[in-house]
Amino acid sequence: MIKQGGIIVANFRKRGAKWYFQIYLGDDPITGKKKFSSKGGFQTKKEAQLAAAEIEKEVYENSYVKEQDTKFQDFTLEWIKIYSESAKVSSVRNRKHNLDHLNRFFGHKKIKEISRKQYQAMLTSLHKEGYAFNTLDGIHSTGRMVFKKAVEFHIIKDSPCEFAKIPRKVETVEDVENNKGEIKFMEKPELIRFLKAAKENGIDKDFPMFLTLAYSGLRIGELMALKWTDIDMARETLRVTKTYYNPSNRTKEYQLLTPKTKGSIRTIKMDPDVIEVLKKHKVHQEELISNGYYNQFDFVFAKEINNPGYPEFLKTVNTRMQRLMKIIGIDKNLTPHSLRHTHTSLLIEAGVGIKEIQQRLGHGDINTTMNIYAHITENMEEKASQKFSELMRGSLDL
Repeated sequence: MIKQGGIIVANFRKRGAKWYFQIYLGDDPITGKKKFSSKGGFQTKKEAQLAAAEIEKEVYENSYVKEQDTKFQDFTLEWIKIYSESAKVSSVRNRKHNLDHLNRFFGHKKIKEISRKQYQAMLTSLHKEGYAFNTLDGIHSTGRMVFKKAVEFHIIKDSPCEFAKIPRKVETVEDVENNKGEIKFMEKPELIRFLKAAKENGIDKDFPMFLTLAYSGLRIGELMALKWTDIDMARETLRVTKTYYNPSNRTKEYQLLTPKTKGSIRTIKMDPDVIEVLKKHKVHQEELISNGYYNQFDFVFAKEINNPGYPEFLKTVNTRMQRLMKIIGIDKNLTPHSLRHTHTSLLIEAGVGIKEIQQRLGHGDINTTMNIYAHITENMEEKASQKFSELMRGSLDL
């Protein structure tokens, strides 16, 4: 046994073939009861003494944490309640989805029993199951938050996430040749054909809706949340302050949330021709309102039938886009978000700077702009090839 000032601090015993220790940690200041820490399973007495000495050192340095027996799944229920108090509904939904993955591996375990090796194995296993890097990044981000809170609450001493790495898929020649992960967008001629189709063959508000989306680079949720009060016709600007959220696709259960990042709150200068189209759309909407039943919530792109006045479903916008692309024969697996990529590509082609593109698109981090949108159009590639050919023409006898 170890003694300090005549008081027994640690006691060592052998249980079968293994060694065990118990350390006196002092009296609980609230209950007055004696506090102990114990641990077994050591091969030798020396190993037990070294482990006990480490705990004693931490006690004297006031850094000791007596790890608790809380199960991971139980703690995640407590954590999500705390997280929900200051997070958007959409963020809470995503975190809960990430917790489902984490609980699949660790739900039944005590938090203190989850090792760094086990946590890394979890990420590796999910990677082998085929989950994308961004999905793994979300799961890992949630895991770090949960374990950080567990450390803060003195449930564990250290986080098993500390040195974990998200596995990355090694890109093959076949991946490159198949353009896997390539950002999808329309070339300028395709966009013109698409907008003409929206004007000539679109359903009710299709033309002003897709025209605004293509000319602004808005996220689809930002577009659906747009209200007439956000549009300054005189200054030809759109003010982005919110995003539409309705995962259940129930008309009246939508929510207007703050945008994705602080940088997403922005004012966008619009083309005068687009403003004129929006003015005509407003006149059309006012006629609908004056004709009878209409839920007046001031949304620019609201339903015109079946609960008129409520925001249009995101999936409806996608369905209408697919219909128009089928009419003009574009088969690129595009979505409304592709018009945001298209807007970016054409800005790059027009020579607009990265910083200006970042501000217009509402990216909180300029790296997002550079990493995601550092793609040039086929037209720009063709021009680059032509310029090189002109430079070299006549230099070699080919």
